[in-house]
Amino acid sequence: MEAKGHTGQVGFDGEYVTITRKGFLARTSVGKGEKRIHISQIAAVQWKTPGMLVNGFIQFTVPGGNERRSGFGLQTSGAVKDENSVIVTKNQAPAFEELCTAVEDAIANLHRPAPTTATATSGSLADELGKLQLLAESGVLTPDELAIAKARLLGTSGQPPAAS
Repeated sequence: MEAKGHTGQVGFDGEYVTITRKGFLARTSVGKGEKRIHISQIAAVQWKTPGMLVNGFIQFTVPGGNERRSGFGLQTSGAVKDENSVIVTKNQAPAFEELCTAVEDAIANLHRPAPTTATATSGSLADELGKLQLLAESGVLTPDELAIAKARLLGTSGQPPAAS
């Protein structure tokens, strides 16, 4: 996915955000070149929607970065000199809104906890214990095998109980 802005172009391949600057505007702002930022290094995405008379911008915040802080009404002019920002005109906004959403979704997915294997593959612990009990009642599992299987599911030693 790619969006062309006023002071640069931003690409997103699902893993890296690439900011590319070419031409005269690039030289007068932060300089020509390309910057790639891995999605895991992006802490936040700031999107300022362009208006009828003013441009907006997209800004990527990275830990340890030095984003420009501007006073009220001067945010866009401050973003011009920020290497992690691209100025956006009203006509360019739809492509950048889509890109912004994709990057934010990728950041959110990166921070979601992975499901545990016991519940992700075969249901809840209670369901698994119920299945084991049915196997034991039908004679497929011996009492010792049932005890070992239960112990594995519950994360205990896996040894059958001592005979009394």
